[in-house]
Amino acid sequence: MAEYVKVSISMPSDMVAGLKEQVGAGGVSAYVTEAVKVQLQMDMLDEVLADMEAKHGPVDAQKVREIEERYFS
Repeated sequence: MAEYVKVSISMPSDMVAGLKEQVGAGGVSAYVTEAVKVQLQMDMLDEVLADMEAKHGPVDAQKVREIEERYFS
């Protein structure tokens, strides 16, 4: 099981209000955790694509969209 660490972040107040309205006050941590997880995955994909392009030339944009839809939707 993952170890959890409490962190403090600053966000625009209207965004926090919308977030709490969407998920309830008790769901904020889970929602933000999932959003960060997805962003980290996207960042890793960007790194892999950059490495592939450096070695093999440009990546087919349609193939990238298909992979993103399959794994990140």
